[in-house]
Amino acid sequence: MNAHDYALQANGSFALPDACFKVKALMADDSAQIADFADIIGIDPSMTSRLLQIANSAIYSFPGEISTISRAITIIGTQAIYNMMLVDVAASAFKHFANQAIDLKRFWRMSVYCGLASKNLAISSGKRDIERLFIAGLLQNFGELLVAKLNPELAQRCEKYNKDQLPWQLQELALGFTYTDVSADLLKIWQLPEKIILPIRHFHAASSIEINQDVKILNLASRLALIDSHSDEFSYDDVIDESLCRSLGLSTEDLAQAAEYAEKEATSILSIMNPKLFSR
Repeated sequence: MNAHDYALQANGSFALPDACFKVKALMADDSAQIADFADIIGIDPSMTSRLLQIANSAIYSFPGEISTISRAITIIGTQAIYNMMLVDVAASAFKHFANQAIDLKRFWRMSVYCGLASKNLAISSGKRDIERLFIAGLLQNFGELLVAKLNPELAQRCEKYNKDQLPWQLQELALGFTYTDVSADLLKIWQLPEKIILPIRHFHAASSIEINQDVKILNLASRLALIDSHSDEFSYDDVIDESLCRSLGLSTEDLAQAAEYAEKEATSILSIMNPKLFSR
C-alpha cells in the first residue's frame, strides 16, 4: 500500500461530517448570514459544546466568555469556526482509531503540542492567519493513526525511533513514505484548504531555500513536539535546523517561548478533546 491507498481506506470508514462541507459551502456564498452558519453547527449539541470550549480556550485567548456559536462567528470569523470544526473531527478520531498499536497519549500530545507551537512560531515570525498553522500542526501526523488502524505491526515498528533513526527516517524505511504523506492525501480527499495541506505535503523539504515559510514553521514545531515527548532521547542540537530559524527570523528565545507556550496549554486542550484519556 502507498500513502494514497491508506488515505482512501481511511476515508471510506471515517469521513468528514456533512456539517463541515455545508459550512465550507456557506463560506463560498457571499449571501450567507451568520445565522446560516449557526443553524448548521447548532444541530449537534455535542459539537456546539466542544466548539465553545475550544473558542474559550488558550487557542484563541479572547477576553470575556464566548457563550453562543453566533457570537463566536462574529468575533472569530467563519474560517476560524471551520478550523475549530476540524479540531472537533480530530477529537472524534480518538474513539474511531482507538487501538493498542501505538501510544495514543504520546500521539495526541505531540499533535496538539505541534499545533500550539506552530501557532506561536507563526506569531513570532510575523505570519497572519495563524489558525491554519494550528490546524496543520494538529493534523500533520494524522497518518500515524491510519497506519496503526490498518497495519498495526508496521505502526509499532515505526514507533521504535531514536536519536540515530529519527521518526520520519524510520517511516520511510518501513513504509516507503512518511505519515505526513498519508495525512496530506487524506486532507486533500477531505477538500481541506490547500494552505493547510501545503506545509504538510512538503514537510520534509523545509530546508529548501524556496520552500513556503509555513513548511519551515511546521517542521520546527514538530521537532519541538518530539523533544517535549522524548526529552530523555532528543535535544535541540539533535533535531533543530538552525538555518530554518534564521530564514524565519526566529531566535533561540523564540523557540523556547513556543515550547513553553505549547507545554503550558497542551494539557488543557487535550482535556477538552478527550477528558477520559487525559484526566488520568
